[in-house]
Formats: sequence, C-alpha cells, structure tokens
Amino acid sequence: MPEIAVEGELELDDALVLDSVSDTRSLHEAHEAGRPIVVRAATAEEIKTALSHPEVATALVPSDRRDLLDVDLRELTYGP
Repeated sequence: MPEIAVEGELELDDALVLDSVSDTRSLHEAHEAGRPIVVRAATAEEIKTALSHPEVATALVPSDRRDLLDVDLRELTYGP
C-alpha cells in the first residue's frame, strides 16, 4: 500500500478505515489481527499525525486534495 493515496482510488479490501488515530484501541486490535489500517487526512499535518503511528499503513486524502500526494514526509517531520 502507498503511504498516501486518494480516497476511492485504492482497493481497501478488509482494511480498517478511520477518520483519526484517536481510537488507539481499534488501532491496536486491528494491528494485532494483521488487518491493514488506513486513516483519512485532509491536511499535511493530519497526514503526518496518521503516519506517525506505525500501525497505520496509508493516509487517505480527499479527491479534491490530490496536491497532498506530493507532501514531503521527511521535510514535514524533520524540517528543511
């Protein structure tokens, strides 16, 4: 799975799809079960937050925010 994908363009099969990473219990249970976890993200900061959790495989961005596919995660995390 790609780290960042446009919602609706990725086959999610049995993945757990969340709106945020606030439900740590669901994150843990899905991870323990080997179930992929994807989190919706509408900003670069939300992408960073979602992907900072090792359980999260992919951040899903809205189709009208395709620009977020080009987010530089290294720069966002560590700076220029």
